[in-house]
This record gives sequence, structure tokens and C-alpha cells, in this order.
Amino acid sequence: MTHPTAHTPDELDDLIIQEKLQVALELQHDAWAESTADGIEPEIIADAAMITAIRETVRALGEDQAEALVESLRGRILAGEFSPQRILQ
Repeated sequence: MTHPTAHTPDELDDLIIQEKLQVALELQHDAWAESTADGIEPEIIADAAMITAIRETVRALGEDQAEALVESLRGRILAGEFSPQRILQ
């Protein structure tokens, strides 16, 4: 018999965000696979994805927050966050 785990409202919010992120990543992965199957080069797909992401971030949150996001990406890349070989523990 399983018992429900009590979560704080903040923990529930974090779980919801993580679930939404997972769904969004799966949808983008599918779009990437479809684009490569159509013969579009990965660097073109990546460029289009970044243009769309930045444009939508500017639209939704403004230029300052979009700039902060772009600036944070450098550190995250250098930390290996996006590397396929990265092992999560």
C-alpha cells in the first residue's frame, strides 16, 4: 500500500515545472528529429530554435530578462550542463 507523500506548495510548483519542462523537451526533440529527417542540417535547426526561443522570451519577459538568459547560457555550457556525456547523480 502506498501512502501519499506530503509536499510543500513550493515542492509541488517545482514538480509541475519539471514535468512541463520534460514535456517541452520531448516535443522539441520530436521536432528536431522530424527536421533532420527532412534533410535540414543540425546547425540550421539549432539556429532556428535559438531565434524562436530568444524572440519568444523577449516577447514574454522583455529584453532584459532575455539578455540575462542568454548570458547565463555561457556558464551553463562551460559547466557541461548540455553535454550528452554528462552523468546526472
